[in-house]
Amino acid sequence: MSSSIISQHIEITEGICDGKPRIAGHRIKVQDIVIWHERMGMSPDEIIYHHPTITLADVYAALAYYHDHRAEIRQQIRRGRSFCQKITRQQTIFNSKNYQRY
Repeated sequence: MSSSIISQHIEITEGICDGKPRIAGHRIKVQDIVIWHERMGMSPDEIIYHHPTITLADVYAALAYYHDHRAEIRQQIRRGRSFCQKITRQQTIFNSKNYQRY
């Protein structure tokens, strides 16, 4: 897949999705496609079944982009996971403190 074809399907816009690469015209990030496909085992057909506003070409372009920018996308996934874990810990502490008051 040439870079011009990928750029028809993938865009990066400051202020949208934190400037992360995403499906053109959508808020579905490349990293979302990667997680669904590689970590959750969803096929490209399953992904478009659950997200009918994107095309099979969008999914394959996202996967091609990922393979060309693997280190960058993996770092974004790690940062997102780290942020979620931090928020979960803070919420657990907050909930336990509030529970103890009652």
